[in-house]
Amino acid sequence: MSTPAPAHSGAPSLGTVIREWGRIGCIGFGGPPAHIRLLRQLCVERRKWIGATDFEDAIAACNLLPGPASTQLAIYCASRVRGWLGALAGGAAFIVPGLIVILALAALFLESSPPRWVLASGAGAGAAVAAVALQAGVSLVPASWQRRRSGLRWVLYAAAGALAAATIGPWLVVVLLACGALELGIEAAETLNRDSALGIPLLAAVPFLGTPTVAAGGIAVGSLAALCWVALKVGALSYGGGFVIIPLMQADAVSGYHWMSDAQFLNAVALGQITPGPVVQTVAVVGYAVAGIPGGILASLVAFSPSFAFVLIGAERFDRLRGNAAARAFLDGAGPAAIGAILGSAIPLAMALTQGWQFAILAVGVVLLLARRGVVTTLLAAAGAGVVCVFAGLPLPR
Repeated sequence: MSTPAPAHSGAPSLGTVIREWGRIGCIGFGGPPAHIRLLRQLCVERRKWIGATDFEDAIAACNLLPGPASTQLAIYCASRVRGWLGALAGGAAFIVPGLIVILALAALFLESSPPRWVLASGAGAGAAVAAVALQAGVSLVPASWQRRRSGLRWVLYAAAGALAAATIGPWLVVVLLACGALELGIEAAETLNRDSALGIPLLAAVPFLGTPTVAAGGIAVGSLAALCWVALKVGALSYGGGFVIIPLMQADAVSGYHWMSDAQFLNAVALGQITPGPVVQTVAVVGYAVAGIPGGILASLVAFSPSFAFVLIGAERFDRLRGNAAARAFLDGAGPAAIGAILGSAIPLAMALTQGWQFAILAVGVVLLLARRGVVTTLLAAAGAGVVCVFAGLPLPR
């Protein structure tokens, strides 16, 4: 993969980067597949700023990093066409449109006395969130299973992640890291090669981020320091897709710090799915619940900072990361555990439902997603069904 270079006379203007990456940020509904498709169309097919092979290598490298892979890909592509300044501007342009939309919706859904139709639509969309989690996890299984090193270990890692997400959300980080470390140890024992140029330093830093999880509960409830810690975990440890952050956030935002109710958290997850941009943006709703608009902006800044740091500091080594045995071995353990965590997150999400009609919407949501109706379409349909149910006389969630 070519090394990112500073801007030169043939590079697009900074205004062009902001405009093009901002456009993707505005129309990027559908999560990582949509983001990757739009970035490929822009950088490889239309503008020919990046070669097809380099682009595929960048996707592979971003998938080996913790954090939202499609956001990191957007930042990396911007760095390739306009240097570090382009990375900052393009990454911000990609993130900000979704942030504006989700904070506006958070203000509507989390106000002290929202209109009844807002509560009804939120209850309907929230009811389908567990179905979205199942679909997200299942969609990741084939590719992960295909590159498994051991079928038995893959199943055990996935089971560990699912069990942790369903029962001990705050400790999920430890489980993900443990599975990755175990597979890394097996790789080292098999190859007797521990002198990686990039993977060992990078992976050694990840446990440093994860180990304070058990002490996080000591931070004062509702404090900005606690919010920053939650957002950092969300941005730095979302292996395997954005949905792996859901059990982490639910345990902290609902059970740990009591910033939100179960119903409000389900609304937050639904808003993160129906707005453009990465699912990690859900943390902005949590931030809004803590400290309004400033809290939402702060949470988003902290959550996306690791992605910028990984790319700006490590982009020159992306080609070595893709072929790094240690990094791949770690992901071979943490990846299946993350998939299990996404699947397991559906359990507490479903348990947060309180009305019979919500479980009916959940069942219909599963059917719609199996029929490939799309996440956004399914959640909007569920929101509409919630309005119909409530205005037909059925009770709102407690």
